[in-house]
Amino acid sequence: MPKRQYYYATGKRKTSVARVQLLENGTGELTVNDKSLKEYFHGIQHEKIFSPLMLTSHKQTFDITVKTTGGGKDSQSEAIRHGISRALILFDPALRSLLKKAGFLRRDSRIRERKKPGLKRARRAPQWAKR
Repeated sequence: MPKRQYYYATGKRKTSVARVQLLENGTGELTVNDKSLKEYFHGIQHEKIFSPLMLTSHKQTFDITVKTTGGGKDSQSEAIRHGISRALILFDPALRSLLKKAGFLRRDSRIRERKKPGLKRARRAPQWAKR
């Protein structure tokens, strides 16, 4: 089997990191951590992942392989979306304006705030009793 051209990018969200590889001349198959998409994700996460491909009409153009670590399933799905968007720009730089307008290229930098000493959570103070 001849080697296919591929485009590689990394997507991030919270503590999740997704290493995405788009293989040209594909059938639209997506593999996440050596499992099929249906096996790994459920529900609305499928739509999130495929949204940049749907927007650019490239859903059946690529086979996608993803290695993802950290965070939860929702965070990982958004990291994959970010990675796919970045890889699509490597494939065709003309797609940049379309993906940027949809907000798929921006790295969502919101992460969990750390717990502070003397508090129960990041900002939640212990209950205070006047008497």
